[in-house]
Amino acid sequence: MDLPERPAPLPAPVVDTHCHLDVTERHSGLDAGTALAWAAQVGVTRVVQVGCDVEGSRWAVAAAERWPNVVAGVAIHPNDAARLGAGLPAALGVVEGLAGHPRVRAVGETGLDYYRTPEPVGHAVQRDAFARHIALARAYDKTLVIHDRDAHADVLEVLDAEGVPDRVVMHCFSGDATFARACLERGAYLSFAGPVTFKPNSALREALTATPLDRVLVETDAPYLTPMPFRGRANASYLIPHTARFLAETRGVDLEVICRALTDNATAAFGGEG
Repeated sequence: MDLPERPAPLPAPVVDTHCHLDVTERHSGLDAGTALAWAAQVGVTRVVQVGCDVEGSRWAVAAAERWPNVVAGVAIHPNDAARLGAGLPAALGVVEGLAGHPRVRAVGETGLDYYRTPEPVGHAVQRDAFARHIALARAYDKTLVIHDRDAHADVLEVLDAEGVPDRVVMHCFSGDATFARACLERGAYLSFAGPVTFKPNSALREALTATPLDRVLVETDAPYLTPMPFRGRANASYLIPHTARFLAETRGVDLEVICRALTDNATAAFGGEG
């Protein structure tokens, strides 16, 4: 396995609020049990395992049943929704069947992705699927986890039209400070991943500094979006300390203070263990 070495442990526990343990294993060979153990060794004591399709959503629920420090999100990813065609209603039916499970804390990742699904027909399908997921989050009182790529205005438009759930997380926040404020006005948490550490992303760092500390989350999106200094290599939850330290430095906040805030926010967004 070509995996980065483990960083120094954090001074207080932190939650990885968005990861794909199943994909991490396929991508890097790091099995879920080992990934969770390595994460715990550096202070990442809980994770939110996110499903993106029927198989992944079922896997997320099974993982949450197996490991007490894992909770699940279930959904059909917007790009998958656009590809499913006539199979989309059945897939959404499976997600709805899983949504009421007590270990499922989130409906997502759902949303809009105009980067990988550029055609207008695909956009319409994504918007409809997003609306269905919003309805599920509201009906089952789950946190809505939003994937937003090149679709800021339309994400807000659909949210406003359907009614914003009580808890919303902007997964791997990718906007600027203006968009951050628009999301915050709707009560969202903004979750920052490895890209905030990439040198060109000054607008993302401005969004971070514009976000109140009680609305900031941290995630890996593992096995993707590995933070500096390991950009380009496989990501996993044990690398959260690099991003957490970067958040503290950027905000000018003591590392332990930001760790405790990140954990409090994750608990508010996704609930505690059990």
